[in-house]
Amino acid sequence: MANIYTPRQQRILLITSLIVIAGFIIYGLRHYATAFLGAAILFVVFRPWFHKLTTEKQWNKRLVTVLLMLFSLIVIIMPFAVLSGLLVDRIQEYARNPNQILDLVKQLEKATGFKITTEQNIRQMVTQGASFASRQVPLILVGTLDFIVILGLLYFALYFMFMEEKAFMKGLQRYLPFDQKTLNELGESLKNNTNANVLGQALVSLVQAILTGVTLWIFGTPDPAFWGMIAFFMAFIPILGTPLVWGPAALIKFSQGATGEGLGILLVGVIVIINIDNLLRIMLAKKMGDVHPLITLTGIVLGVPIFGILGLVVGPLLLSYFIVLMHVFERQNRPQRVEIAADETPIKERATEKGINSTGQAND
Repeated sequence: MANIYTPRQQRILLITSLIVIAGFIIYGLRHYATAFLGAAILFVVFRPWFHKLTTEKQWNKRLVTVLLMLFSLIVIIMPFAVLSGLLVDRIQEYARNPNQILDLVKQLEKATGFKITTEQNIRQMVTQGASFASRQVPLILVGTLDFIVILGLLYFALYFMFMEEKAFMKGLQRYLPFDQKTLNELGESLKNNTNANVLGQALVSLVQAILTGVTLWIFGTPDPAFWGMIAFFMAFIPILGTPLVWGPAALIKFSQGATGEGLGILLVGVIVIINIDNLLRIMLAKKMGDVHPLITLTGIVLGVPIFGILGLVVGPLLLSYFIVLMHVFERQNRPQRVEIAADETPIKERATEKGINSTGQAND
């Protein structure tokens, strides 16, 4: 019996079916998107190590994969998770006892001469800030079932990315709409952007956080470890970053009459912490690539509401990927535009000549 659809209608229905099914899959896995994004990020970061150990050193592929997974868990994921959890716990503690925050605000008002807000509003803002911070931290920090599912999906995907690397890369090359040269350029650009956003930014933030915490401890600021944690996350924000931590600390010292300590914090912040940020970014940009501050800031604004605190990393990374794909698309389609322009030129020339001949005949 003949099919009622034409070949063109069959193709349209097939594509529509694929899009609808993919939509259901994405919707069902939307809460676990960070697992697959995390697996992709770790794959890009550790792939050079994987190749070096399995190809040059001839280590067992399964052993290398397991070692890299353990390394990423111990060195990257767990410290970030623990740090985030400690931060939220401390913010919630301040929310339950906001008197310390009220004292800090009063000292800032005394130092600047400006009335910031009322005591009731400050209490409300502290409570809302604690609630906001709790919502932004991924559920893997609170010991629920989502922790096991997200971490399991992440490492399950990462394991098969490494173990089936050749098949995985061939699949990407087959289904991505780019030629081989463009795919090579795309892979290099994505690798540089991943390293710059993940490794580079995390290293810069960690160094700045340590310097900020040590500076505040040297000059007698209460709870320097907590403010160092705040500085770590603030350092992801370009331009503002750690000055949002050590700047108010210096103002509070001035308001307390400790001019020398306040001046010391300012000098270390301006001369050391800010400059070490610029120096590290220049050094890392040569090896990993550079990311414009506007991309980082916009990525954070987009990423945090979607991915929580992980959006500090994932947001700028996704925005960088989008820009890279746009550039790749432009480069791949440039030869086609040149060919179209070359084909149109003789037509225009013939039309122009025809117009000239018509004009000449009319004048005659």
